[in-house]
Amino acid sequence: MTVPRSGFERVAREVSRRAAELLGASTYVVDHLDTVVAASSADTVGKRLAPSDHHDVRVPLRAHGHEGQVVVGEPTCGESISPRLAQVVVELVINQAAMVDGLPQPRDLKNKFIHDLLRGVERDEETLVRQARILGIDPTPPRAVILVDARDFVLGGASADDGRAQRRAQLVIGSVVAFFRLPNDSICAYIGEGEVAVLKASDTKNLANWANEEAVAPSWANIEALRRAAGALMTRLRADTGGNVQIALGRYHRGMDGLARSYQDARAALKIGRRFLGANHVHSLDGLGVAAFVGVPDEKTKIDLARYLLSPLDTEPELTTTLSLYFEEDGQPTRAAARLGVHRNTLTYRLEKIALLTGLDPRRFDQAVQLRLALLLRALPERPVAED
Repeated sequence: MTVPRSGFERVAREVSRRAAELLGASTYVVDHLDTVVAASSADTVGKRLAPSDHHDVRVPLRAHGHEGQVVVGEPTCGESISPRLAQVVVELVINQAAMVDGLPQPRDLKNKFIHDLLRGVERDEETLVRQARILGIDPTPPRAVILVDARDFVLGGASADDGRAQRRAQLVIGSVVAFFRLPNDSICAYIGEGEVAVLKASDTKNLANWANEEAVAPSWANIEALRRAAGALMTRLRADTGGNVQIALGRYHRGMDGLARSYQDARAALKIGRRFLGANHVHSLDGLGVAAFVGVPDEKTKIDLARYLLSPLDTEPELTTTLSLYFEEDGQPTRAAARLGVHRNTLTYRLEKIALLTGLDPRRFDQAVQLRLALLLRALPERPVAED
């Protein structure tokens, strides 16, 4: 397998630039065929180094599995340099470049920060905000996690090497950046297994193309706008990659550490949606139907979901009572109307209004199950917080 030379070339460029600057001489890095890999003069890169009496200094350079030589050419400042001094300077430059190259690169630091953030690595809010700003992530707007599963393209099969996966993941990130017109990729990270996490600003201002005026619980704010944006993003990614794509959405949770909970929402939605709906869908907990109540292990998340589904009825207690009695009477309209003391047509009107407000029709089996489970879960008492 051929090892990509991008890392070697990066080190070679830095060595040739710095050595030429210190020595005041033309400097080249060549491979085993004397082809110029990097040079202080860009027009010589890719050419064969011509034989010259002035190429007395040749210092070995090894980096990222490749070998070459640093060649010091003619002085550019008119001053001659002793070969011994030139060799010492080049060796110092090589050692310095190796140390700097061994440090984490900004992209690696950003990816690790997002990776740790999403997995809930414990840090105080002040530290998280400071680190986010250093890495170019604006912590001001509320953010929710968009989880992009592009494994078909990124991994390209089980034999894909890590270098190729990283490069393809960066292409996916580039497509996300272009779609949302982001200034850079600071809020995107490749988290492995063909998945990219996006810490998307989820306020109405940043979702202007997809948002409507929605009065919803704060954690579910703009979820519909996020869903519409994600659907358009999926279309873009499928066209750019030529592969299957799935996207999962997390809810907004307050604070930088709330992104870990948003990620858990998205991760659960992706796992359930992948199993029940397959590829090329946008998944979110509120759009998975009964599967969300069955597949999500966290009770609090299920209760939150139940409250969200029923929230349109919060100002209509008469409708909530109607719904509960309708289920208690096994969905029998005549019996339910009798218990409510209303005409059957009135019951029908109320059920239609429930369907209109919640998007779930209690007369349809699957949607009735969702509403019934939501009523049961919402009625559960809050669990006391465990003491240490």
